[in-house]
Amino acid sequence: MKQKVIATIKYVLLFAIGLSLLWLTFRNENLAEIFEKLSAADPFWLGVSLLIGMAAFISRAVRWIMLMEPMGYKPPLSSTLYSLWLGYFANLAIPRIGEITRCGALAGKEKVPFNALIGTVIVERVIDLVMLVITMTLAATLEFEMLSNFLNEKLISPLKSKFAFTTNPLFPVIVIAIILIGIWIVYSLFKKGAKERPLVTKLKGFLHEVGTGFKTILRMKNTGWFVFHTLFIWVMYFLMTYVCFFCLDATSHLNAKAGLFTLVVGGLGMAAPVQGGIGAYHYIVSQGLQLFGISTTDGIVYATLVHTSQTILVVVLGLFAMLMLFTGKSKATANG
Repeated sequence: MKQKVIATIKYVLLFAIGLSLLWLTFRNENLAEIFEKLSAADPFWLGVSLLIGMAAFISRAVRWIMLMEPMGYKPPLSSTLYSLWLGYFANLAIPRIGEITRCGALAGKEKVPFNALIGTVIVERVIDLVMLVITMTLAATLEFEMLSNFLNEKLISPLKSKFAFTTNPLFPVIVIAIILIGIWIVYSLFKKGAKERPLVTKLKGFLHEVGTGFKTILRMKNTGWFVFHTLFIWVMYFLMTYVCFFCLDATSHLNAKAGLFTLVVGGLGMAAPVQGGIGAYHYIVSQGLQLFGISTTDGIVYATLVHTSQTILVVVLGLFAMLMLFTGKSKATANG
């Protein structure tokens, strides 16, 4: 009961933060003008963007299967894709719950060990982080001064002001103390005589399966195709962002460098710990586009168009995936 209360409070708090950012973005805007510009958006380019998003989803599902194959499992693309869609859908409710949701869905549908799937997802997250860093580096190379000034003004400086307490001489002492306490707790659990404890047994089993998931990338046969899908996914992310420029007259002149810049800052907005990046994406993208001469209103229109269309796509696919996963029959997919 206590955990449910804490989870509810966390959910409400995160949602409130998202709504606050959304209010901050729209507070001085003429909503009628924004709706008018949204209704004038070119549906062709919006459709192209959504199709590109679908291609990225499929490629991500194929890549996930490639991580499972070395463990002796090869679930159907359909079940893998449905689980992936369900995970994205779950993230709209609770940030980061999607990774657990998609693993649970696929484990239940195709009998792939849940903990091993968690290991493959962690591998994916590490790879995505590397790709984000590479993308940011490329954007910084093309627009170094613009990106660095933007990040410093909109991200680094605000964080410094909020975490000014870290400059207190006692802060490092507190951090070290917390680390030492954590080490002592882990040692107490795993020291001789503690191995019979159910918690330790479950934790060891979980860590073993996670380690197995990490080892899959070392035993992968088609490494070249894995790299291809990783690059393909991020190229699709870029194109999803870029082609939406053509939906609006105000942004139709922007070039590929602006698209890359928007992808980076938009990625930071979506990474914010709020449901579906709501508010955070709108704010940071609309602010970023001002650097390319786009007005605040037009920047908000663009951010709203992209975020809303992608959210609707995720909701539709998520509901469809839920229907397909929970009405079909489960089956084992272990290769021997």
